[in-house]
Amino acid sequence: MIIDKDSAVTIRLTVTDGTGRVLESGKTPVAYLHGYDNLLPKIEEALQGQEIGFKSNMNLTPEDAFGVRDESLLRTISKKDFPPGVKVGGVMQGYNDAGEETVYTVLKIKGDQVMLDGNHPLAGSSLKVSVQVLDIRAATAEEVAHGHVHGEHGHHH
Repeated sequence: MIIDKDSAVTIRLTVTDGTGRVLESGKTPVAYLHGYDNLLPKIEEALQGQEIGFKSNMNLTPEDAFGVRDESLLRTISKKDFPPGVKVGGVMQGYNDAGEETVYTVLKIKGDQVMLDGNHPLAGSSLKVSVQVLDIRAATAEEVAHGHVHGEHGHHH
């Protein structure tokens, strides 16, 4: 069987950033539903049409990973508008200039001001990705309806 849309694929995925810091160790297999944006597009593109045993090493630019940093996504809010219990490095929900719900990382708390960053934590980072295909099967109708794989190495409800 080859990997195509609606395939439930189990992979071993190792990811490091540009400094060599391990972001995903590859120790635990990961199952995903192919064709549903469950992996970065360049990784899914490399896996399309492949079979069990396929291996690849990729270098992803920030544009192909989590995007370039966008300094317009930095926000400063009043501490009085800040939810209790969230600390530096924590995350909170908020709204961007377009009124869309956004996840913000707390960068700094100084006096009565809180600095937030709406960029993905890995925005601006190049990634080294190693992937190996361990298993491929047809996804169930329920998995396709939910947009993700269920069961071992997948999503549990």
